[in-house]
Amino acid sequence: MRQLAQFAMIRAMFAMLTLVIVSLIVFTLMELVPGDCAERYLAFKNTQGSGISVQDIENERIRLGLDKPFAQRWALWIVNAFQGEFGNSCILRVDIAQLLGTKFWLSLGVCLASLALAYAIAIPVGIISAASRSAVMNNSLKFISYLGLAMPNFLLALLIMLFSTVYFGDTLTGLFSKEYRDAPWSFDKFIDLLKHAWLPIFILGWSATAFALQTVRALMSDEIGKLYVTAAAARGVSGRKLLWRYPARHALGPIVNSLGFDLNRVFNELPIVALILTLTDAGALLIESLARSNDQQLAGAIIFLLTASIVALNFFTDLLLSVLDPRIRKSIIR
Repeated sequence: MRQLAQFAMIRAMFAMLTLVIVSLIVFTLMELVPGDCAERYLAFKNTQGSGISVQDIENERIRLGLDKPFAQRWALWIVNAFQGEFGNSCILRVDIAQLLGTKFWLSLGVCLASLALAYAIAIPVGIISAASRSAVMNNSLKFISYLGLAMPNFLLALLIMLFSTVYFGDTLTGLFSKEYRDAPWSFDKFIDLLKHAWLPIFILGWSATAFALQTVRALMSDEIGKLYVTAAAARGVSGRKLLWRYPARHALGPIVNSLGFDLNRVFNELPIVALILTLTDAGALLIESLARSNDQQLAGAIIFLLTASIVALNFFTDLLLSVLDPRIRKSIIR
């Protein structure tokens, strides 16, 4: 237990250091964008017919604290970010924490549910596929996984929307019905969310399942042929007990360790799917802030929150792996 606690503390320190470094990178990229927040906002106001002078820009820059040194502004930004405060949006002029509200957590929930669906299918099917000698089963699974990798998520979303519109008269867009969209949270609103969330979860889980299936099958195929599995079979261990106790236990380690990478990959696919399905979530806000309004403060907040989620997920997967395989925590403590 003491060794596990030491491992957790070391991993927590690395996680915090990673967040600090990422915050510096994100803040630097925000600063490298031509024009600061004051200029972008006042330029936007100028397009609305307001007369803007150079003095107005300087006053706005002072009000936002943009006249302070870079290190001081970054330190203040990272301290506030760890507290969940990211200041105001450059263009929308509203508090980013209020603007995101539940949007980011809904987006994160959809991505995690997609991963859960993907691995709930890929792990058992991949293990069975690697252990099976049926050519029909293996070729069928290969075809399905290749189809999942070849067909983009946005194309699948368009096909499902077209089919639903033609045959059922419903586009299946949005995460809530009209009556629950702006309503406070309740049990009925949660049920309404579940009725709509299955589609983006399925679409995002489509390629994630195919990718995970290929990975699980490859790792299992490599482990099954090793001598320790042959020795266990010679001792009389067979069937599911042999698969789960020996090759699966070693093959699933890299799968668990790649959850953070998979979460990032699924979230990267979310913005396009969100635009097609008209989901007002963090993915759609990220596209809006980067491609349309050039609102770097909002984009930086979303990227930092996503990075924090990935780092937190990696931290918990490291703890899980250290419990499953004590050699991992011994190696880092040494």
